[in-house]
Amino acid sequence: MKLIVAVVQDQDSNRLSAALTKNDFRATKLASTGGFLRSGNTTFLIGTDDSLVPKALELIRENCRSRDQMVAPVSPMGGNADSYIPYPVEVEVGGATVFVLPIEHFHHF
Repeated sequence: MKLIVAVVQDQDSNRLSAALTKNDFRATKLASTGGFLRSGNTTFLIGTDDSLVPKALELIRENCRSRDQMVAPVSPMGGNADSYIPYPVEVEVGGATVFVLPIEHFHHF
């Protein structure tokens, strides 16, 4: 048994949730916030059998796309202003950060 922890951008959350449900994966969704851009994310907790991990990863890959986005940098508060860029920059956002963890015990009450 494995626990898949997938952190995805909010824009991809509903699409991934629908795909997981359609393919009989049960998932718990948690609201989360990214540290770099301070933007909304959704963290999915998916418990599944070892043999189904490749299918779950395929669904995550298909439904969580990276994209370029213009962002306004946050001004440094007490930090080094030498490296501060005062204009919007284009960064790649989206995709998914996924962790697959072994589960020693699983109980459903």
